[in-house]
Amino acid sequence: MALFFGGRYLYQTWEYKKIVSEIKIQNPDLSTIEHGVYRGFFDAILVAADVSVTVEGNRIESIKIEKHKNEKGKSAEAITDRVIAEQSIEVDAISGATNSSKVILKAIENALTQNNK
Repeated sequence: MALFFGGRYLYQTWEYKKIVSEIKIQNPDLSTIEHGVYRGFFDAILVAADVSVTVEGNRIESIKIEKHKNEKGKSAEAITDRVIAEQSIEVDAISGATNSSKVILKAIENALTQNNK
């Protein structure tokens, strides 16, 4: 039984690393996004994020992390402050929490590009 769970965890870890390495962040055009609150989600197996992004006047006004499944990446949640300050999701990852940072950024991108009001 332990061998099964050990093998499963190793596979999930491999798959997680593959997913995270393939994340590409593309900055959405804020001038095309209407006023509202948008929901976005991204799941990389071991790390996942669910966010709400408030847009007003073609600006990101706030980002709320609804859920953040992480191991050691809690500090990545500070990336939302960088996104708001820069008005861009093309920001540097939080040191020591790179993978969680990428997952949160992808969730924000999904919120802004998939029109999930």
